[in-house]
Amino acid sequence: MKIKVCGMREKDNVNVVASLYPDYMGFIFYATSPRDVSSVFQKELVENLPIEIEPVAVFVNKELEEALAVLKQYNFKHAQLHGNESPEYCKTIKQNGFGVFKVFSIDESTDFASMEKYLDTADYFLFDTKSRKHGGTGQKFNWDLLEQYKLKKPVLLSGGIGAEDVKLVQLALTKYPWIHGIDLNSRFEVSPGMKEIKNLRTFFGAFGR
Repeated sequence: MKIKVCGMREKDNVNVVASLYPDYMGFIFYATSPRDVSSVFQKELVENLPIEIEPVAVFVNKELEEALAVLKQYNFKHAQLHGNESPEYCKTIKQNGFGVFKVFSIDESTDFASMEKYLDTADYFLFDTKSRKHGGTGQKFNWDLLEQYKLKKPVLLSGGIGAEDVKLVQLALTKYPWIHGIDLNSRFEVSPGMKEIKNLRTFFGAFGR
């Protein structure tokens, strides 16, 4: 199972989290997020990451050329797209050499079949809890809804996963072999963008990391 830690901001905190070797580390470029790094991002945050950690730039309906400029300028490996980005938008990102995590906000009304149009243009889907905030809610969606997912695209689970959820995650991995990994954010924070290392280390350890 892959682990992604998202919503990183502060240099020292980034370095300590990096010492746990998550597979992915996410940086949010979205002005209304309390974890936004748009105006403060420093290139060395990505350049100094261990080679094993793949940096992810998180966007919400960002103009395509602006997203590509960020990805290229800061040497990101992937774009995580939280908005209404089209399959064509995703395709262009991929054609420029970047991976694509296409995010879908999940609730009882979600039509999983509608995601099929992204199968060829996204590397992974990411399922998050539906809200107006585009993530960072600290709330889980109903994971029983995953029974309805029938597409052949690996998925990262996000939304309200905390240190107490080890057994829940282990059960989900057993039931749904298409789960590529999990995305950790607000439930491991002491403040927006500042991760609490002790709980992260315990969580990582539970999965042999």
